[in-house]
Amino acid sequence: MTRFVDSRRAKLLGTLGTLAVTMFLAGGVGAATPRVDEGQLLGLGFKVLVATTKVQEDWVRSLPPGQIRAMQRTGKKFFIYPDASRNQIYVGGPAEYDAYRQLRPEGEQSEQDAAAKARAYRGKQDAAMRAATARDLSDPFLGVSWADLGW
Repeated sequence: MTRFVDSRRAKLLGTLGTLAVTMFLAGGVGAATPRVDEGQLLGLGFKVLVATTKVQEDWVRSLPPGQIRAMQRTGKKFFIYPDASRNQIYVGGPAEYDAYRQLRPEGEQSEQDAAAKARAYRGKQDAAMRAATARDLSDPFLGVSWADLGW
């Protein structure tokens, strides 16, 4: 009987611990994502589309929260902002997105910095790979000598 109570208590403590860690991590993620004002989006001309089917609701929930992301459909570029709690997205075109960027330019600089860092990293990796390829092509034995073979 005590074994049953102990295992039940252990399961309860494990569940509470897991819940606490999940809440802690979710709180940290929520604080890291900047909040976009939905009223501001509506004022700039973004339209609201409500998810009506299960597939649409799942898609809205799968989008990263707190971010406006670009999408292309039927050859036209759109910018969407998901609101998973209400099962809806805010959709705008390039003109609405440009108006939003003029109101909130703080994220643009960090995006440009991140893109510049990524370009620099790729350039550095490309140079290293070119040097390694040139070295490998110049040495037909790829750095192995007769002494390495043990003869």
